[in-house]
Amino acid sequence: MGDVAVGVKRGSDELMSTSVYNSGSDMSSISDVTANGSDSKSNGSDSKKLRVEDRMEAPPSRVLHIRKLPNETSESEVIALGLPFGKVTNILTLKGKNQAFLELGTEEAAITMINYYSTVTPHVRNVPVFIQYSNHKALKTDSGNQRAQAVLQAVSAVQGGGTPTSGSIVDLTAASSPVLRIIIDNMFYPVTLDVLQQIFSKFGTVMKIITFTKNNQFQALLQFNDPPTAQQAKIALDGQNIYNSCCTLRIDYSKLVNLNVKYNNDKSRDYTRPELPAGDGQPAMDPNMAAAFQGKDSNSLLGGLSPLNAAAAAAAAAGRVALSGHSGSSGVLLASNLNEEMVTPQSLFTLFGVYGDAQRVKILYNKKDSALIQMADANQAQLAMSHLNGQKMHGKAIRVALSKHTSVQLPRDGLDDQGLTKDFTNSPLHRFKKPGSKNFQNIFPPTTTLHLSNIPTDVTEEDLRLLFSNAGGTVNAFKFFQDHKMALLQMSTVEEAIQGLIDLHNYNMGDNHHLRVSFSKSTI
Repeated sequence: MGDVAVGVKRGSDELMSTSVYNSGSDMSSISDVTANGSDSKSNGSDSKKLRVEDRMEAPPSRVLHIRKLPNETSESEVIALGLPFGKVTNILTLKGKNQAFLELGTEEAAITMINYYSTVTPHVRNVPVFIQYSNHKALKTDSGNQRAQAVLQAVSAVQGGGTPTSGSIVDLTAASSPVLRIIIDNMFYPVTLDVLQQIFSKFGTVMKIITFTKNNQFQALLQFNDPPTAQQAKIALDGQNIYNSCCTLRIDYSKLVNLNVKYNNDKSRDYTRPELPAGDGQPAMDPNMAAAFQGKDSNSLLGGLSPLNAAAAAAAAAGRVALSGHSGSSGVLLASNLNEEMVTPQSLFTLFGVYGDAQRVKILYNKKDSALIQMADANQAQLAMSHLNGQKMHGKAIRVALSKHTSVQLPRDGLDDQGLTKDFTNSPLHRFKKPGSKNFQNIFPPTTTLHLSNIPTDVTEEDLRLLFSNAGGTVNAFKFFQDHKMALLQMSTVEEAIQGLIDLHNYNMGDNHHLRVSFSKSTI
């Protein structure tokens, strides 16, 4: 498959016989239209005319034309592309041609959808698809399109806060429980509890979530307020990828009908009871986040995003990961406006290592206020750039951008580059070597509050306060977790926290206890 673009170019299949879309028309008339959009009986001049018209742009319309769909794409998968942007009012699938038409409730919703997919390539079953405006202002289908209409009725009922009527769903297993069991296959990037809430809340009220690891797989139990909502979420999201080519959702109904959540933390949450304790040394739910979920529709946090990319956007909104969809970009970053008197490859490795596994770092020989940092992949580079650009390091606001380079070259053998280049490929300090690592769930932008772990039992609060004060800052607050192996430490500024992390992450506290330092979303 060639490169896929997203835009408003009029597709050849827009030129199908208009009788297909007229009320009461015979659906079999589709068979009289060839794959390239021309009538099978057209002569050569007609085909040429169609190819010329193919290059015309269609004006905005609430009907969107979707092409290059994978074989056997379901109606629910097509509907899922449009759900986040507004009410889906009609659908027509042309399965023999791998195409579909999707009608949204308003033209504004369609424009939002086209604008969004002009920056993030839409995918269905891992395959990039092409979305554009249709020349038709409304989509009319006949009663022969029963299954599509049945799925659409179920969607409409959930969107409108109702319950699908009996018999409205054809060949779909009825949900007996409001609880879904979710397994994440190929989990290469983080999937947090907040990410799941953002995705699934598009379909209704998420009451409770419990996440856990079983058989080396990240899993979750998620409870909606009623079984029909769980059913619609399963129809739309089962088999979808959260990120491009990975983190596939496998969804089934749970035998449980109610979840018992004891703690609100990064592993479990009851959105109906924000007062629950954090427990088990896990960070408590942020008070602002709790207020946002209490009695409010959190759908607005995602705006107009597709469920196919919703987790990436949700995580970005929560300050965790950058938007995916930039798979063509480089994994090499250019950091500039560095303090050349203070910066070292090690300090850059430590800071950028909060957001990915930095492989190589090179401070430029003729411009020592700039450096190249090679991350493990383009997504990690995007993540580091989104969180670190503009942050202060060693007294200067650093600039971080994607580099035109595709890799950082090591100096030739025998060439002394004064230690400006360092290879960290095999460093034991990489935080994200293991897919599904819990470190993926604790990625936050730089904040004044640092999370400390791996603290020896004989180290006191005063010891840690002194340690971070000597790093060049003021410790405003400190809090041990119950087991004293972890703590929160709040510096007076974000710059001081960044400096403390650079200086003291992996600091040897004695008896081979190396301190682990990361940014925290919590406050003290």
